[in-house]
Amino acid sequence: MYLSRTVGCPAQAIHVFLTDKYPNLEAFQKLKAASKERITFCPDSVDARNVPDNLKGFRTMFTSFHHFSPEQARTILQNAVDDGQHIGVFEMTKRAPWTMALMIPWALMPLFFTPWIRPFRWSRLFWTYVVPLVPFVFLFDGIVSCLRTYRPEELREMVETLTVNGYQWEIGEQSGAGAELPITYLIGCAPARP
Repeated sequence: MYLSRTVGCPAQAIHVFLTDKYPNLEAFQKLKAASKERITFCPDSVDARNVPDNLKGFRTMFTSFHHFSPEQARTILQNAVDDGQHIGVFEMTKRAPWTMALMIPWALMPLFFTPWIRPFRWSRLFWTYVVPLVPFVFLFDGIVSCLRTYRPEELREMVETLTVNGYQWEIGEQSGAGAELPITYLIGCAPARP
């Protein structure tokens, strides 16, 4: 809410509505129940590049924008603009050596937590401890995510190619007072409706 207010987006009550191209309905149901239905979901497949007209609201993407090619990412932003919807993109990864180095402790996490994952599976122990494929996949995925994350200047270039009608864009990096990892963000707010 803080960032959206700084660029003139109207403040509204927040209701979370989850969408995914490949929705995990069981996980979505658990979230809905745990949140006392403050979090709901769409059971159908939703492609972020072409969101159905009936889904309105502030679109958000957390640590996922780097999975899209530049053309796909631009299409996601253009779709929000065409539908007159606000959009926020937030990434924790970054193309920097120190961020990639932080993927090492991330990759070691399965070594500490695997025995407590339920349901228990012997195969999970095998692929974590005997053949450490799980930690390797964590490391590989983390480094590739860092390398694919868009820099603020690349996001600005992307926004400049959009067909826009009075959108306000804020793009940058923000870190907390406790020296947390900076989060790269892009927030686009549609013009106020008359």
